[in-house]
Amino acid sequence: MPNNTDHKYDAIVIGAGMAGGWAAKELCEKGIKTLMLERGRNVEHIKDYPTTAMQPWEFKHRGRIPYEVEKENPIISRCYAFKEDAMHFFVKDKEHPYIQDKPFDWIRGYQVGGKSIMWARQVQRWSDYDFEGPARDGFAVDWPIRYKDLAPWYTKVEQFIGVSGNKDGLDTLPDGDFLKAWEMTCVDKHFQNSVQNNFMDRHVIYARCAHLTEEREVFKQQGRVLCQSRNICQRGCPFGGYFNANSTVIPWAQRTGNLTLLTHSVVHSIIFDEKENRATGVRVVNDQTKETTEYFANIIFLAAATLNSNLVLLNSISNRFPNGLGNDSGTLGKYVAFHNYRAKIWANCEDFKESKTVGRRPTSAYVPRFRNVKKQETDFLRGYAATFYSARNVEVNSEGIGDELIQNLLGSKGQYRPWNVASGMMGETIPKESNFVALDETQKDEWGIPLLKINIDYDDNDERMIQDFFDQFTAMYQMAGFTGIQTLDTKQAPGLDIHEMGGIRMGHDPGTSMLNQWNQLHACPNVYVTDGACMTSVSTQNPSLTFMAMTARAANHAVEELRKG
Repeated sequence: MPNNTDHKYDAIVIGAGMAGGWAAKELCEKGIKTLMLERGRNVEHIKDYPTTAMQPWEFKHRGRIPYEVEKENPIISRCYAFKEDAMHFFVKDKEHPYIQDKPFDWIRGYQVGGKSIMWARQVQRWSDYDFEGPARDGFAVDWPIRYKDLAPWYTKVEQFIGVSGNKDGLDTLPDGDFLKAWEMTCVDKHFQNSVQNNFMDRHVIYARCAHLTEEREVFKQQGRVLCQSRNICQRGCPFGGYFNANSTVIPWAQRTGNLTLLTHSVVHSIIFDEKENRATGVRVVNDQTKETTEYFANIIFLAAATLNSNLVLLNSISNRFPNGLGNDSGTLGKYVAFHNYRAKIWANCEDFKESKTVGRRPTSAYVPRFRNVKKQETDFLRGYAATFYSARNVEVNSEGIGDELIQNLLGSKGQYRPWNVASGMMGETIPKESNFVALDETQKDEWGIPLLKINIDYDDNDERMIQDFFDQFTAMYQMAGFTGIQTLDTKQAPGLDIHEMGGIRMGHDPGTSMLNQWNQLHACPNVYVTDGACMTSVSTQNPSLTFMAMTARAANHAVEELRKG
């Protein structure tokens, strides 16, 4: 490490999102002078949420995306949260191109806070059934950790971010340190009872979500108050009612005085010193001036989001690592997996006509995985979880124009449709060598970095899982007495689930994996990878809580190793 530079730190964190924020918090709390690099702009809590207090009529297009914007952004406009109130937090298609060898919708947010500003906020722990999955069926490699290794870190994260949920007592979905949950609707409870009475291996619970429903001292210290159930979280919440990195971990790290945050800093590569046999720093291109600067540190945390973290390591080449930093196994960029969100089902509930829904809830009920949990029992590998929504909407007659329209609107006031219910599958895909990302040989972006090529697709296992979801949930809906059942395969491309994982996977063997049990590169242990890229398999749960727990665990390990010299 050069001595004649001001660009020296104890640690560098690449990425200022959910995982990067946790790395910075844990490191800075321990007195580690940390540089955090973010390729996008700064977003300060409250100050940079321009639409958070706007009323529907204040939006020029009533929340819709203008046709011209949608036409210019065919990929990002498919995302459920890319609307007029939050489109400024999303990467536009033309601004950051990539190559689709197979169709893949890459959803990104390049700013401080990353996608933690716009995420869907469901948080579930993994169980040993999830960590043991690859060893049980032989696909992917065995995880080098189990639930007991992460359990205390799950608790640490839950206590800091605030997680609403019930103690459900399920071995497939371990309980955590929860705040009180929102109430289930009468139809939620009806479906819960029906499933419990007719399917002994299945459960319906209220989903755990990263929202504050009770006051605690740590939340006051963060400057956050209770969730107001506005359900416009993707705009950024001025109350701090849900967790994002902007309102919690990053300001927490900044208060220590140990964090330096640099925005508009596009990471080109990690610098490897062949004499020292270790990484010594990071090469950065300024987003606006295109000037290149090098920063140096003893440890480096890579948390740039799954595919970008793969890109950084693939582009970090040297004589020692001609195919990407740490890539002795040849697995870098390979075995990428994701969640299959293609299957939907919905129906009506003709009962409970004396009840209706009032107000909003930040999430839905949830059906944890029940297929192939303890043994292989179907013609497909792994399994799926699912959402369960129920609501009763007002019947609105908007026919006619002028006086006729007014009378129709007034005449339909207070009339309600039957209850509607719906579920969406969250299926586990299998990590395969054929699902990979790589650098393009000729095309580069405006910062001189090769474009990422994405070659990821579904397979026959996914198709069989979709059919099983339709069969099983149709049976569950029928048993609950729901009517008008309809199913849909959206045929959406991978990526729209926004849960891509892998490419820099953990494992026991340096010959078949990239990272050890502490998220360190086997071949370059002062580099840690703790975002979705580290995942060996993807299970069915929303993965963000696991990313944060792994990051907190790895950061504390790094501090211990630094203190040992």
